[in-house]
Amino acid sequence: MSKWLGESEKLVKNLFEMARERKPSIIFIDEIEALCSSREAESENLKSGMKTEFLVQMDGVGHDNSGILVLAATNLPWTLDAAMRRRFQRRIHIGLPDEKARTHMFEIGVGKTPCDLKADDYARLGSKTEGFSGSDISIVVQEALMQPVKKINTATHYRKVNVSGVEKYTPSTPSEPGSIPMSWRKVPADKLLEPPLLASDFFNAVDKIKPSVSEEDTLRSKEWTKEYGLEGA
Repeated sequence: MSKWLGESEKLVKNLFEMARERKPSIIFIDEIEALCSSREAESENLKSGMKTEFLVQMDGVGHDNSGILVLAATNLPWTLDAAMRRRFQRRIHIGLPDEKARTHMFEIGVGKTPCDLKADDYARLGSKTEGFSGSDISIVVQEALMQPVKKINTATHYRKVNVSGVEKYTPSTPSEPGSIPMSWRKVPADKLLEPPLLASDFFNAVDKIKPSVSEEDTLRSKEWTKEYGLEGA
């Protein structure tokens, strides 16, 4: 969105013109409620003008919109006004991932990153994250993946380890045999061994991160879908 009067409308118009020139095309708009919400005090001229232009382009008056698919996503469908709802012929509710899907999301998120997670651990993670969205799970994974780095940053002691005949230093607790009081800044970069990624890092991250979607919003989405939409997969 541009702060200059009329620029946002031009951007929307240019987007649809480009889509028509290069069709078949797909236009995807995430968080469309930011553009098309039905707020009572909508005095923001920039947003209002952009929204009007978007509706005009969606109608395709004087233009051929065949071969153009417009997709939009929102977590707050009830904030969309009637004019916007009518422009989208199919309004599909995609619910939160089930346990099997959540388990698979953890497997994909970790990928080939070395860690001690076993199949049972992935299943437990999927079970413990009921109500989490795909985005929430991604945040959990990122939080867990950062734990080895955080351990390096906060460690007050390191111990020597032998890796394929090469001496390195890895974070340790003060009580571990061979622990040396030092910070990571005292360790040469080529001698620093990142601690392993543990299953406990993921379970701690799950306990720390809370679902971003409330039960109230989930219920409200289902009610909106019954009135205006379709259930998706």
